[in-house]
Amino acid sequence: MADKEAEKPVGEEEETDLNYQPPAQKSLQEIQELDKEDESLNKYKQALLGAGPVIADPSVPNVQVTRLTLVCDKAPAPITMDLTGDLEALKKQNFVLMEGVDYKVKIHFKVNKEIVSGLKYVHHTYRKGIRVDKAVYMVGSYGPRVEEHEFMTPVEEAPKGMLVRGGYHIKSYFTDDDKTDHLSWEWNLNIKKEWTD
Repeated sequence: MADKEAEKPVGEEEETDLNYQPPAQKSLQEIQELDKEDESLNKYKQALLGAGPVIADPSVPNVQVTRLTLVCDKAPAPITMDLTGDLEALKKQNFVLMEGVDYKVKIHFKVNKEIVSGLKYVHHTYRKGIRVDKAVYMVGSYGPRVEEHEFMTPVEEAPKGMLVRGGYHIKSYFTDDDKTDHLSWEWNLNIKKEWTD
């Protein structure tokens, strides 16, 4: 049953039709060419969009998710996963989170060529093959730049108690309004009584 759910496009299952039609996609070049005679608008576009495309190489994806970090002040070491390497290796790795601690999810990503609108981070949490949670975080819209963008989720509390301790399998997706799958990966989280338990 969980396999059939994974075949659905991200965010499709619970979305309602709001009759929203996104505007036609315009390239960064087209946006920069509009209203060239308006000096104040040009300064505003320069502040928002920068000088132009950061990477002209067509083989480089427009959005690159580089890493995800579970930010927790009480953690003995940073809980970071590198998303530029072997994503299959992440499935075998277990990240530990102590029960009851407050944490945030921090995502680092780059936008290389064109403006991307409506970025979302979605993760489905499974325990023993059954989905127990779904979280959707609206990241926002971003233009290209050399530096990485960062997004931090609101504070959450890790579950606590004997019944919730154990292993969780998480399927994460980084997508946008156009339902483009920029990155999908799976990882494991263990909720433990102590950090080194």
